[in-house]
Amino acid sequence: MKKIIFTFLSFIIAFSTVNAQKGINFNRIYGAGGQMQMCVDSLAKNIHGTVFPNLPNTTFNFLPEVKNVSISINFRKNINIQHYRYTILVDDTTIVLNKSIDLTKLKDTHAGGDEELFSSTTFGTFAIKDKIITIITYDIKKPQDVYKTIFYGKPIPRAKIQAFSKRFKTDLGVDYSWIKDPKEKTNLILTEKDDELTLVKDLSDIDYLYNTTIKDKKTNKIILKSTAWEYGNIISEDHKAVPYIKIDKNIFKKSGDYEIIIQPSINWTNCSDCDISPKEIEKYITRYTLSITLEEEAYTKKELLIYTLIVAFSIGLVFLVILYFNKKRNKQKLAEKEQQKNTARLQLNSVRSQLNPHFLFNALSGIQNLMNKNETDNANKYLSKFARLTRNVLDDKELISLSQEKTLLDDYLQMEQLRFGFTYEIHSSENLDLDNIEIPSMLLQPFVENAVKHGISKKATYGKIMIAFIKQANDLVLIVTDNGNGFDTKKKSNGLGLPLSDSRIELLNSIYKENRFTLDIQSTNNETKISLTLTDWL
Repeated sequence: MKKIIFTFLSFIIAFSTVNAQKGINFNRIYGAGGQMQMCVDSLAKNIHGTVFPNLPNTTFNFLPEVKNVSISINFRKNINIQHYRYTILVDDTTIVLNKSIDLTKLKDTHAGGDEELFSSTTFGTFAIKDKIITIITYDIKKPQDVYKTIFYGKPIPRAKIQAFSKRFKTDLGVDYSWIKDPKEKTNLILTEKDDELTLVKDLSDIDYLYNTTIKDKKTNKIILKSTAWEYGNIISEDHKAVPYIKIDKNIFKKSGDYEIIIQPSINWTNCSDCDISPKEIEKYITRYTLSITLEEEAYTKKELLIYTLIVAFSIGLVFLVILYFNKKRNKQKLAEKEQQKNTARLQLNSVRSQLNPHFLFNALSGIQNLMNKNETDNANKYLSKFARLTRNVLDDKELISLSQEKTLLDDYLQMEQLRFGFTYEIHSSENLDLDNIEIPSMLLQPFVENAVKHGISKKATYGKIMIAFIKQANDLVLIVTDNGNGFDTKKKSNGLGLPLSDSRIELLNSIYKENRFTLDIQSTNNETKISLTLTDWL
């Protein structure tokens, strides 16, 4: 009876093998891992091969569209092939057990197009659709080195999480709380006593194929990746050890949603004749959302109030300290600025004290000149003008009105008219309030004096001086023009008037930083024009 059954099975296998060979293109050869090669249906696509870092010498070939596969093995020429044994399983049924290689069927080949010559033999052609074919090979001289090549023709089952288990400390050690058959989103509170989370997966014959990833959904950052499942401590209801992964609670740094992804360790884009869409890949992937709440982050209302008051007090204290030092610094800056202004004013007074004797000396020289000419009447008139002018010049006011400046210039020019006989005019813009607009005292007098002495003194009645007070937007422009012979503006002046005036303008700019004083001198053979602009003075 046994012989009849064995003969019948042999006939079935032979018949299946003959039929399986139909439609296989033997020119399409694929590496199947290690020394193995395979030929598949000519129209088959999406042939994936995977090697596992945690399972040495194991290769997994996923053949979702293949009906028939021809499997061969290649040996290098220097290997003792007679020492090799192989076992073939179809699903859980052993069809070949520890069989040696038939040396009479070896053929020379260049495996995969390699130039090196190999010895090759075919294990046979197998119907792979909805089946698992496993070929195990080893060298009897090295029995510890077992090579396993798996040809998987079934749909890969989508993994399912059976339960989450939370481990927490107790007085007697540790205890566990379970969430069985979790939904796609599970809420979980982790307390200070909790130290570990366990993820339990359903049992399958290809657990080694699945890897687990945990990702922070807010940052999209992966916080855990594991390819190793543990067995033994957790037993299912049907008394079988189920795979699980232990997760340290400390990987969850903050409350939030975390995505658990369980998927086959297959590089879907690295395959022969790839034609698989992301939607197709997604059907092999399991996703769960774990909404974690860390209890130590959940403060009571009293704690929140205390923390808020502490923070508010700290911020207020910091603000007051900053305000104090800022006020102190500003006060110091103001003191420094005031000191600089006082220094500039002292220097300005020093310049004025040098201008006054210079003016008095020139005026007295004019009186002496008239007396030497026996022009007694003119000398007396000169002295009366000089007396009023001296009082104004020696007055220690820093600012005077435009009308006062005009009176001072009138007195001076009328006094000098007695000596030289020139003519002059002083005019101003109609929209200038001469009585209420103030300027530094004796601002124009040195320039007017220079126009008289060096400009028109030799022209007698042909000499002419024009003085103008002009408003230009917010600027005040003061102009002194004479029709004298002019001078070289680039040459350094030997007199005191212009250099002292330059020094005075520089000091005024250091005091009135928001109102710039700008001096412009233009001189030709028949005219000299001096413009002094007080920026934003009006």
